[in-house]
Amino acid sequence: MAKENLQQLRQLIAQSAARMMAEDGISDYAYAKKKAGRQAGALDGDVLPSNAEIEEELKLYNALFLSDEQPENLRELRKNALFTMKLLEKFNPYLTGSVLDGTAGLGSETHIHLFADSLKEVEIFLLNQDIPFETNEKTYRVINDGKRDKKGDYRKKVPVFSLEMSTGVIRLSVFEVDEIRVATKRAADGSNAERANIEDVKALLA
Repeated sequence: MAKENLQQLRQLIAQSAARMMAEDGISDYAYAKKKAGRQAGALDGDVLPSNAEIEEELKLYNALFLSDEQPENLRELRKNALFTMKLLEKFNPYLTGSVLDGTAGLGSETHIHLFADSLKEVEIFLLNQDIPFETNEKTYRVINDGKRDKKGDYRKKVPVFSLEMSTGVIRLSVFEVDEIRVATKRAADGSNAERANIEDVKALLA
């Protein structure tokens, strides 16, 4: 395949993955790009776009096709995030991900980091509040003094509580208290992920 055709296919896959993330609430770049690649008949991993390319297409898609719905939907997601953060204030909650950076599509997941002495403490709190949840794990790439991979990052599995809300799923990743100063990495480009505390989110909504 000619280089120009390869680039066109790569862009097509990026646009398709961005549409899935915007419309279907998919937050996993790897899943979206692989699904879009399969639909385009591209089985070669070299053809698949980078996460950063998909993020650019996602911003463009939101601006072109969701210019009316997306800002109001984003505001609702942030309001629900703030409500949840206030409820969980004792665990030093920080908003992160697409709801914070503004790329969240319709039905996007909301990601909040908590910092607790123990996982059980958070679980008991949710149970006492009669908040239904599911548990799973998420792998984060963080800057740490521990074991490093070839990119110089430490991969850490973190327990996650998933809450079903009217606006979508809220995922609560529970870190240890002393990890509050440890930066996690953005999936899109590997840069340090931004985090916003309760006052920061209030300011976003003001």
